[in-house]
Amino acid sequence: MSTPTTPLLLSRLDVERLEALLEQPAAQGIDTSALEAELERAEVVEPAQMPSDVITMNSTARFLDETSGEEHELTLVYPRDADGSHDKVSILAPVGTALLGLRVGASIEWPVPGGRTIRLRVLSIRFQPEAAGELHR
Repeated sequence: MSTPTTPLLLSRLDVERLEALLEQPAAQGIDTSALEAELERAEVVEPAQMPSDVITMNSTARFLDETSGEEHELTLVYPRDADGSHDKVSILAPVGTALLGLRVGASIEWPVPGGRTIRLRVLSIRFQPEAAGELHR
């Protein structure tokens, strides 16, 4: 999770969609307090004003596992698009919440099976809907 002093930029459209998601029955029974806190403290910008180095919903980013030196690529998705594939992570997963708003160069602690934690650093963003002009996703 980013620290409260880290500026968090979110797209107005993402915030609207996430707030609507949190009101749906599918989100009930899931601890969404971290996501709600991130939405509360975020600086909200119009999609056209979103810097291209920020992870937004449906962005695909490359990460370096600072523990193993391996690179990974992940897409941050809404729960309906989380199909269990290893390259997608739902916004409702704790790590999905933590990825939202991260910038290239930022690092995140990521819990993995077996009780270990790895540290991932954002290397690049291969695709960001706002930068591509794809706002109706």
